[in-house]
Amino acid sequence: MTTTGGSRPRVVLGVSGGIAAYKACELLRRFTESGHDVTVVPTASALEFVGAPTWAALSGKPVSADVWTQVHEVPHVRIGQEADLVVVAPATADLMARAAHGLADDLLTNTLLTARCPVVLAPAMHTEMWENAATRANVATLRERGVVVVEPAEGRLTGADTGKGRLPDPAEIFALATEVLARHTAGGAALDLAGTRVVVSAGGTREYLDPVRFIGNRSSGRQGYALARAAAVRGAEVTLVAANVTLPDPAGVEVRHVETTAELRDAVLEAAAAADAVVMAAAPADFRPAEASATKIKKSEDGSSPRIDLVQNPDILAGLVTHRPRPDTVVVGFAAETGDAAGSVMDHARAKLARKGCDLLVVNDVGGGAVFGSDDNEAVVLDRDGGAAPVPRGSKSALAHVVWDRVVALREAARPGPTRTETP
Repeated sequence: MTTTGGSRPRVVLGVSGGIAAYKACELLRRFTESGHDVTVVPTASALEFVGAPTWAALSGKPVSADVWTQVHEVPHVRIGQEADLVVVAPATADLMARAAHGLADDLLTNTLLTARCPVVLAPAMHTEMWENAATRANVATLRERGVVVVEPAEGRLTGADTGKGRLPDPAEIFALATEVLARHTAGGAALDLAGTRVVVSAGGTREYLDPVRFIGNRSSGRQGYALARAAAVRGAEVTLVAANVTLPDPAGVEVRHVETTAELRDAVLEAAAAADAVVMAAAPADFRPAEASATKIKKSEDGSSPRIDLVQNPDILAGLVTHRPRPDTVVVGFAAETGDAAGSVMDHARAKLARKGCDLLVVNDVGGGAVFGSDDNEAVVLDRDGGAAPVPRGSKSALAHVVWDRVVALREAARPGPTRTETP
């Protein structure tokens, strides 16, 4: 990775004055332990929550909140100029208001004004403050300027309050921030999904036989979560419908948890009504018991097995295509296939694409259990025009960005061009 001034990526960790400031200590640890050169720039209010000695000890660098310390080194300009990434966590309503209006009355806001690198803000505040019209306007302004403003999480706030405004998990902020940095370093378009709403499904559904047993599959949800995080990195408003996934919620993503295929279908269709793109990375169970027992099915004394009649579940992907929310909504499917006597993996995949009618189909060869639960993936992306693009083995995040690249290209191709005016 090529960075400014050295081989280690230079990260500025800004901390503003909210009770969640203590969580930034974990974020700082993750950056330093992964080899990043981190400079902590707290506000004066942040130092009321976590003192300068803590930040200095964890970062290995002196810490200041004002522009007067070591003024001969011009820190109010130099720190921002030399940064490869600026992350502010927590970002309070006050900090975002000052950033949106170009105020520079301390070292952190000066750094934000001089930074020419990606900037990630992770807000944390009470729900009423997050929903206030002034805050919403400031967030919109920052996003228009290319700042990645992460949607806050829902949960317990200060005191007994609960709601939206909680700082996302530091591990997820770290994952998102490092992906922003990696994408910037690789020269990817920064926020090419800004202004779009996307829906991603992930995980595997369960169909209950009785209160303790179910029919399911091996999907971990990792690819769907990578897709959701990648879309958030690129500026999209993301809804993730997660079926039986134990992963932490990605930062900046609205997550709806479901169990059964029917619940998955209902949640996806509801979220898709306003979506610009829907990516069905979940693995819905194809069948469910015709009747589920209200009590645990017991073993019989004579050793005979119970009879279980199955019925077919509705095809969510085909239904999305048939009843597409809008004519320009891009629909992407996933196919986990194995070859058999009837045909190869790609034979089955092409037949599935023709049957489903989606715009793109991401094909995984899962023979021998490959892909499931792994951090890596490889695939072939089929399109409705007959194209096939192999994606070599790499991280699930890398595959996610390939999928979103194709979605962006489809959306751009579908946009009407300028009207041509004939001259006499």
